[in-house]
Amino acid sequence: MFKQASRLLSRSVAAASSKSVTTRAFSSEVPSTIDSTFVESWKKVAPNMDPPQTPSAFMKPRPSTPSSIPTKLTVNFVLPYASELSGKEVDMVIIPATTGQMGVLPGHVPTIAELKPGIMSVHEGTDVKKYFLSSGFALLHANSVADIIAIEAVPLEHIDPSQVQKGLAEFQQKLTSATTDLEKAEAQIGVEVHSAINAALSG
Repeated sequence: MFKQASRLLSRSVAAASSKSVTTRAFSSEVPSTIDSTFVESWKKVAPNMDPPQTPSAFMKPRPSTPSSIPTKLTVNFVLPYASELSGKEVDMVIIPATTGQMGVLPGHVPTIAELKPGIMSVHEGTDVKKYFLSSGFALLHANSVADIIAIEAVPLEHIDPSQVQKGLAEFQQKLTSATTDLEKAEAQIGVEVHSAINAALSG
């Protein structure tokens, strides 16, 4: 009896899941609807106030996925205090993901990638612009748009190699002499970041 019940339950769950997969749409694909009954009731209670809106009223329509792969990748590269690139069309971007260097071309599969300290290179024809990123996230969309958000970033040519070597030596000394877990953690972060910058400059 228990075996028969479990079989029936698994069938009903599978049927329900298959229906939800085939019929459920993205929230941004569902048109915003207005409940006229609610609006009329609201106007009676608060005639001088606009009725509240649902979150879907503020959502932009989901960008359509192109039928063919575009020739260019559109990049938006922002920092908390500045917008480095806005709607720039490039051939490729290589980002320092936590899983390794990730090359992003037009038509890349939608992905969210966490970034680690390293080099991001923006390729436009024969021109390559390199930035050192501290951390952040990259959001790759199905319509060949890449949104890259970094906490800190600086063009590679603005970095002084001698200062990097000096900072690396200082943090290595702090790591050796650290006595508390906090001091060790701060020194370790400093060593890792300076080592990444040094490797980027030497590579």
